[in-house]
Amino acid sequence: MPFHIDTLQIKSFIAIAEIGSFSHAGRSVGRTQSALSLQIKNLELELGCLLFNRTNRKITLTQEGEIFLGYAKQIIQLQREVYSRIKEPEITGEIRLGTPEDFASHYLPDVLANFRKNHPQVQLNVACDLTLNLMEGFQQGNFDMILVKRDPQRVKGGSKVWREPLVWATADYYRPEKPLSLVLSPQPCIYRARALAALDRARKPWYISYTSPSLAGTIAAVKAGFGITVLPANMLPAGIHPIRKEFKLPELADAEIALMKCENLSKSGEMLAEHIMHSLENKKI
Repeated sequence: MPFHIDTLQIKSFIAIAEIGSFSHAGRSVGRTQSALSLQIKNLELELGCLLFNRTNRKITLTQEGEIFLGYAKQIIQLQREVYSRIKEPEITGEIRLGTPEDFASHYLPDVLANFRKNHPQVQLNVACDLTLNLMEGFQQGNFDMILVKRDPQRVKGGSKVWREPLVWATADYYRPEKPLSLVLSPQPCIYRARALAALDRARKPWYISYTSPSLAGTIAAVKAGFGITVLPANMLPAGIHPIRKEFKLPELADAEIALMKCENLSKSGEMLAEHIMHSLENKKI
């Protein structure tokens, strides 16, 4: 029997499946938890099966949910491809893009691969670095556009393309101690700023036991037992988990990813910027 399903339901389903939490997914996509729950309920009624196991602390996919996830991603991918083929004419040129390492490794590979597939004559030069270095390089004219993590209350300019719910995270066997041992990136870092501000407001003592400029270094230090860190809720690798509520750590304010473009950006650059924003909007809705 045929069934009817809209892309908003599919995108909400993908967000929950990837993040593992209705509340965190709601914050990520800009919808309330009750709105997402209703969308999933309607989707499950349409499909005639349960897509999520809701008995554990972290929402997990049922067997039917695992099957549907693969098709859901293909549907959204085809939507992006047909949009590119119809709306974006053939272009050439070179584009220099700067981006934070973790955002590039988690979200951008598919986005950039799809752009290259549809525009093979465009040369993409992508550099991963800390936000401070990206900002300095952008001001010096080394990039055509950059994606940066920022505090929207302090850093203005550019266009918001993503909002990241942040969580305290640590290794499976680690238990928070007093004072809290922290694994963070060097200054300036939005995750670091969020963590220290939250702890100071809660009057919880802390010290930084390990500083790493890379995501890989941070994860390795946390797994080695150096302490706790702050990560986006949907970027937790195997062996790292959110710290349970009974440890009473303060809530963390969200971080924001913004896209900044240089003046007189080329046609190919404008199309890449539009493609990134459109693709990320599809991922988070």
